[in-house]
Amino acid sequence: MKIWVDADACPVVIKEILYRAAERTGVNLTLVANQPLNTPNSSYINTLQVPSGFDVADDEIVKRLDAGDLVITSDIPLAAEVIEKGGHALSPRGELHTTENIRARLNMRDFLDTMRASGVDTGGPPAMSQRDRQDFANNLDRFLTKHAKT
Repeated sequence: MKIWVDADACPVVIKEILYRAAERTGVNLTLVANQPLNTPNSSYINTLQVPSGFDVADDEIVKRLDAGDLVITSDIPLAAEVIEKGGHALSPRGELHTTENIRARLNMRDFLDTMRASGVDTGGPPAMSQRDRQDFANNLDRFLTKHAKT
C-alpha cells in the first residue's frame, strides 16, 4: 500500500501529519504537485512534479494508483475515480470517501458548482480547525492500523 497526496491544495499541517505517519509506519508517501515541494529527507517520502494544467496531478495519481492505495484529496471527482479504481480516499478534514457516500458528495459538489455559475455566492470551506486536524490524524491512524503492513 502507498499513500498519494494531491499536494497542490493540501494544507501544510496535513502534510506534516503525513510525513510523521510515513516515518512511523514505513509506508511510502508520494506528494504529486505541479510545483516543486520541500519535504523532509526520508526514504519513505517522495515528490512527483507534473506539468501545470487542469487535472494533470489528478490524472497522474489515478494512473499510478494501485487497488488498496490511499489518496489524500479534497477533490471529490478525484476521490470518486480513486474509489472506482479500488483505492481509498481521505479528505484533509478526515472524511473517508466510500462507495456508499461518494455519489451524494458528487451530487452536492455539482449542485454548488451550478449555483456558483448562476452567480450565487456559496462561500468557501471554513478555515481548517484543530478539530479537522485531529479528525484527519485519527482517521489516518485507523486506516493505517487496518491496512498498512509494517
